[in-house]
Amino acid sequence: MECTSYERVKAALEHREPDRVPLDIGGTMVTGINVCAMQMLREYLGLEGDAEVHDTVTQMARTDDDLIEKLGIDVMNAPPKPPSKTGLAKDLGLQDGHYRIIDEFGIGWQMPEHGGHYYDLYHSPLATAETVKDVESYPWPDPLDPARFVGIKEEADRVVHDEKRAHVLGRMSSGMWEHAMWMAGYEKFYMDMVANQKLVHATMSKILEIKMQYWEKALATVGENVLVVSCADDLGGQNGLLVSLEMYRDLIWPYHKRLFEFIKEKANSRVYIFFHNDGAIYETLPLLIEAGVDIINPWQVNCAGMDDTARFKREYGKDLTVWGGSCDALVLEFGTREDVREETRRRIDELAPEGGFIFAPIHVIQGGVPPENIMAWWETLQE
Repeated sequence: MECTSYERVKAALEHREPDRVPLDIGGTMVTGINVCAMQMLREYLGLEGDAEVHDTVTQMARTDDDLIEKLGIDVMNAPPKPPSKTGLAKDLGLQDGHYRIIDEFGIGWQMPEHGGHYYDLYHSPLATAETVKDVESYPWPDPLDPARFVGIKEEADRVVHDEKRAHVLGRMSSGMWEHAMWMAGYEKFYMDMVANQKLVHATMSKILEIKMQYWEKALATVGENVLVVSCADDLGGQNGLLVSLEMYRDLIWPYHKRLFEFIKEKANSRVYIFFHNDGAIYETLPLLIEAGVDIINPWQVNCAGMDDTARFKREYGKDLTVWGGSCDALVLEFGTREDVREETRRRIDELAPEGGFIFAPIHVIQGGVPPENIMAWWETLQE
């Protein structure tokens, strides 16, 4: 019996096998396609119109309705709106060979004028902060700005009831820990985690407060029509965790646990916590499950300890859904079509049985990925 897209995603999240593996391209801010790759894909498929940027920093493209229909995508993006008060945010234009912006937290991002694929961090507004007072007196954004919530219930209702697809309730900002590091700068924040933990707790507590205010309002606004809630924090690098597991457990994990418990407490129905967590993060899984994570994204199979998806399925497949993990990003960009098919087939075979798998890119498909490989990836799913 054929499912609707919504039913298909819900079954997978409940660890039941749906009629086919659900597909997401662009349904979240971390599962889409770079605007350059999207433009090539649209031209390859003969779709009219140019690709448009949906997220400035990642340069992820908007996944338009025509592509959703053509590829049978099961998830649609319905993020919050920009705030009415811009606060610290500004577009600085072209400076010193880079396009530069300041976001509403005062963090600076830049992309090279030539050959840039996405924006990188270049300015950390709390780089000189030394005391708790420095953090508390900072002009933080207003998470309850009414403009953020305009139309999000109507959009969610349209996606679920009219389109009969799933949607992910989007966040207003990135993860608490990574955001705190961006605010202070990586080197300073890592040093503070050892030498100035009061400042770390002050920053993390403030970001947690902002997130809790936002989520309480967003969940109340959308009501019962929330299935998946998007959270994030990159804990891993290519070869291991960014800090020791003990330091994560003692300093960062308690904030994750408080946030996820708060979200589930405030939700009007059963919600699934989608946790975007890049890198070699296998050893964090027991802590994440204890904290309340239901969905792990993206599952970077080319990072240390992450390649054995069959092992993951045996050990954690009943507790966690993988949203992503569909094809090694290096194979997708640099492999042949047959390489892509072989790699994708393996991941489906290992991750799809008994549900718990949403087929999606491993993070944003980068600008150099050829459309032929994207379609080989998609065609393998159809098989």
